Amino acid sequence: MAQQGDLLLQMKGVQKRFGGAIALSGTDLSIRAGEIHALLGENGAGKSTMLKILAGVHVNDGGTISMAGRSFQTGSPQASIEQGIAVIYQEPSLFLDLTLAENVFIGRQPMKGAAIDWTLVQNEAARLFDELGVPLDPKRLARGLSIADQQVVEIAKALSMNANIILMDEPTAALSASEVERLMTVMQSLKAANKAVIFVSHRLDEVFMISDFITVMRDGATVSENSVEQTDMQKVIKEMVGRELTELFPKTEHDIGDVVLEVKDITNPAYFRNISFKVRKGEIVALAGLVGSGRSEVARAIFGIDKYDSGSVEVNGELLQKGSPIVSMERKIALVPEDRRQQGLFMIAGVDRNIAMESFDRLKGKIFLNFKKERTLTETWRDKLSIKFESASDPVDSLSGGNQQKTVLAKWLATNPDILIVDEPTRGIDVGTKAEVHKLIDAAAGEGKAVLMISSELPEVLGMADRIIVMREGHQVAELSRKDATQEKVIAAATTGSKGA
Repeated sequence: MAQQGDLLLQMKGVQKRFGGAIALSGTDLSIRAGEIHALLGENGAGKSTMLKILAGVHVNDGGTISMAGRSFQTGSPQASIEQGIAVIYQEPSLFLDLTLAENVFIGRQPMKGAAIDWTLVQNEAARLFDELGVPLDPKRLARGLSIADQQVVEIAKALSMNANIILMDEPTAALSASEVERLMTVMQSLKAANKAVIFVSHRLDEVFMISDFITVMRDGATVSENSVEQTDMQKVIKEMVGRELTELFPKTEHDIGDVVLEVKDITNPAYFRNISFKVRKGEIVALAGLVGSGRSEVARAIFGIDKYDSGSVEVNGELLQKGSPIVSMERKIALVPEDRRQQGLFMIAGVDRNIAMESFDRLKGKIFLNFKKERTLTETWRDKLSIKFESASDPVDSLSGGNQQKTVLAKWLATNPDILIVDEPTRGIDVGTKAEVHKLIDAAAGEGKAVLMISSELPEVLGMADRIIVMREGHQVAELSRKDATQEKVIAAATTGSKGA
């Protein structure tokens, strides 16, 4: 059994190519027992490729990998499991109609003669949950389990397979603040058991809170590897982006004009009740709150994707027809959705087609789409938003997460909306691209657009919003001005309904 500080994994000069593209150009990584190790870098830096090599999805094309002093076999997920590697994905894939215990031991159930020893299955699952400090009932079905609890089941499964290294790719992206705190407790319990955790995250505050070591990657190579005590957030950001990043929240003062969007007592009993607020020309209003508080549902109802039972929405003083995204678009409302891959983009279509998607009426000739106009539109927004792609016809699925997000923004900004609704605009993108997206949101407000922003990241809310509306369990519990808002006040309102001190 590994002891605290034992070298478990060593990667030296690891390389990976995909055709002519170089994903890794000589990467180093050292992992020891009993440590939590963060892997940081901008989108496209090579972090996911590194994890996929360790997970057995890819074969390394150069360099060496050793595990506990032995050569590490790549290119086989089963071999990675047998060598002590387990992967916890952002969105676990449990069998929802099986119990938690069955999910932990799926395909590996202990036998008692010719039958499965169900008592042992349940007792061992209960022991693993207890070891992780999470009181889950091994007999309950996985259906209805939160993402956070599903991750715990996956971690228990990893421990049941004697994994020594746990890989986590953006484990907190879909979690609420309280769930993040509990996951960190679970990670600490893994550390105490002399397991090693390697995790990728774009949330630097969480990284510095939980990590022992930080490895930074840029352009497929390792830039630095330091203990948390030997570095700081500004240094890490500089190493990630290759430059000083002084303005993560480039909020500027704008002239606030007339009310453009007014929401009056809208109610959908399943998700939210009596929500009322106004957004003015040139203003950024943030909807804050925990995951599940109803923020996204309010945005979807305003845009017309979902219906609401009572209340009304007005645009420029005139009633907006509910339940019709087409009418909302005609009234110059744009919605950048929370899930860009499922709701914002056609992943197999080209960048040009995605950007032009909501502007076809302006781009078509007498009958067919004018491809020259489409190209011009794509080039215009590529330059405005610094979208990186080789060819405009490249499928958007080939772009990094940050460039996909910019493509969604380009699609909607190209419609020249009066109201811009952005739901989790920087989720899953690197810190350098976050600053660029924040700059775009601020510029939209500067052009006189009314901006409604939904975000789970408190620094983003406090850094970008003119006003903050806090929701809790479907209710509007507080409204704070920019000058009065603090992290403590927002958290207090989101968790207890109190406006805090």
